[in-house]
Amino acid sequence: MSNSPRIAVVGAGLGGAATAALLLQEGFNVRVYEQAPGFSRLGAGIHVGPNVMKVLRRIGIEDEMNRQGSRPDFWYSRHWQTGDVLAQIPLGDYALKHYGASYLTVHRGDFHELLIKALPSERLSFGKCLTKVEDRGDVVILSFADGTIEEADIVIGADGVNSRIREELLGVEPPKYAGYLAHRAVFPTPELKAGMLPFDACVKWWSDDRHMMVYFVTSKANELYYVTGVPVEKWDLNDRWLPSSKEEMRETFHGWHPTVQALVDATVEVTKWSLLERDPLPLWSRGRLVLLGDACHPMKPHMAQGAAMAIEDGAMLARCFKEVGVSHYADAFALYEANRAARASKVQRISHDNTWLRTNEDPSWCFGYDVFTEPLVAPSKAAA
Repeated sequence: MSNSPRIAVVGAGLGGAATAALLLQEGFNVRVYEQAPGFSRLGAGIHVGPNVMKVLRRIGIEDEMNRQGSRPDFWYSRHWQTGDVLAQIPLGDYALKHYGASYLTVHRGDFHELLIKALPSERLSFGKCLTKVEDRGDVVILSFADGTIEEADIVIGADGVNSRIREELLGVEPPKYAGYLAHRAVFPTPELKAGMLPFDACVKWWSDDRHMMVYFVTSKANELYYVTGVPVEKWDLNDRWLPSSKEEMRETFHGWHPTVQALVDATVEVTKWSLLERDPLPLWSRGRLVLLGDACHPMKPHMAQGAAMAIEDGAMLARCFKEVGVSHYADAFALYEANRAARASKVQRISHDNTWLRTNEDPSWCFGYDVFTEPLVAPSKAAA
């Protein structure tokens, strides 16, 4: 491994950690650089669809994910006021049979911890905030805020919506504010009271201009998470997130179904986050640098597929390195983009429109996708 090309993964979030784990499994020489000082159980809830579980199977953490997560039988969409079912999408055993893996909802931090543990500790460096990246043609120089300098032959930018690697490729350009805020909260499951519906394991409450997505994040169904999409015309992008309150939530969801009111009343702590997007990028790589996930195609969370796209990206990139050889990185990058751009753009567009599973539809194209068996498209054909 020591003599093979050195691959640096910048960012150890879900996408970066999964990418590194897959590359290491293939025997590639990988190091991961993460700006956080160490791992902590951050974040809230996350959907993990069958398309992602197939990647986690390859990494070796599928069984533990199944033990930890909640496995909803259905995705429900409900009317904000009446609670009437607008859509009922089968998951549970149906997902296992038809898509080849479970559909889970879990705590993002628990998921992230499993991915971090899948990486050898000597391959992961915390406290590495990238300040400068220089592709010198024959080598890439990485400079970090702690004064250290590292060299790599290939650099994978998994460093999020404000990616330093993306800036090196395309210049400094702030992401677009999507016009919506997301309120997020995790709290113990409240007791059912008169007038309430039973808590669905996975449900999205819809009105004409806002929504609330609610699901369990543990297999014991003792912890609930909600995330909202609420229109707010203007927002200072310097405030990526701010604390919110029960009072703000009551005002925002005034008149909604008693089940939603119970969720607001049970809220312990809630934050609000600006939702950011970018237009599809003109390129995903240049020279020895390549992007994935939010660094490449950030999207609103309205399909619950943002992290999934990053993980699929990493799996496809590893597949392309294996296909053409890591020394032929330019060919691998072209093959990677040819086999990821259309799918990521489609998910980005549907997430923006916020129409996913509002009515009964067939999600097979999304959930049934297998990044390891999907026929590869040649770059020339993809561009045609």
